[in-house]
Amino acid sequence: MYSLTSIMDEGVNVLHFPVVTKELAERLEQSEIDYMTSRVLAIKEREGNPMGALVQPFGEATAYYVKEMPWGSFNTVKGIGAGEIDLIDEMIQFYRERSRPFQVEIIPSKANGDLFNCLAGHGFHQAGFHTTLYGIPSVDKPSNPDGITVRELNEDEFELYGRLHCLGTGLNVDGAGHVADNNRVLFNRPGWRFFIGYVDDQPAGVAVMYINNNIASLTFAATIPEFRRRGLQSAFLNQRIYEAALAGCELIVGQAAYASTSQNNMERAGLRIGYTRATWLGK
Repeated sequence: MYSLTSIMDEGVNVLHFPVVTKELAERLEQSEIDYMTSRVLAIKEREGNPMGALVQPFGEATAYYVKEMPWGSFNTVKGIGAGEIDLIDEMIQFYRERSRPFQVEIIPSKANGDLFNCLAGHGFHQAGFHTTLYGIPSVDKPSNPDGITVRELNEDEFELYGRLHCLGTGLNVDGAGHVADNNRVLFNRPGWRFFIGYVDDQPAGVAVMYINNNIASLTFAATIPEFRRRGLQSAFLNQRIYEAALAGCELIVGQAAYASTSQNNMERAGLRIGYTRATWLGK
């Protein structure tokens, strides 16, 4: 499917990476759309839709809205390109009816001057970049530093998951129950895998992976502050890369803030930069 490039080690081909093409970039983007759609639909399908979640297509783009989760990542348009220029007014109206500012995410292969000019004309401005990385699953069993262990989360441990998620991301732990509920609904949904990490036998962090169409998406990982810089994030990465290989995946995909510690950890684990997308914000 892809043109391949090899990493050479003393004359031996040890890895084969697909080179970045428009086709690959859009497959990487689609993997992110797939996991976000699965996540928000699962939240929407909770009895009575208490979080007020919606998924709305606009041409080839997908808009996400979660009333009780005002963060940009849950109120965003993904997959937009020049083909959706005529739908931007409808997107704006969709969020305006819900009194919610939103962001638009644009990957390089879908970007052009007409799209940027249209967004600027509607009062949008570019506010940042975000990196998407990709890699090849490895069948090498992870070897963790002393004191670090990773295992899959059990279904009855989502209260613990919610607390670790909040502590690891800086959210108020008073919201741990809501985080637990919004992730518990994913546990038996096809493709979702949850992991918990320990440092010196203490629960220290959590990580999540979503598998669909032979791609493993590294959707989330966090370590609580007092256990950082011990190697748990690298252990989470290596465990999920290994599990993706066991599941027969072709690719691993992750996202991180540009030049962040998360991006650095992914690169050290063997992932490469696929593209850096632009984030545009409305008024």
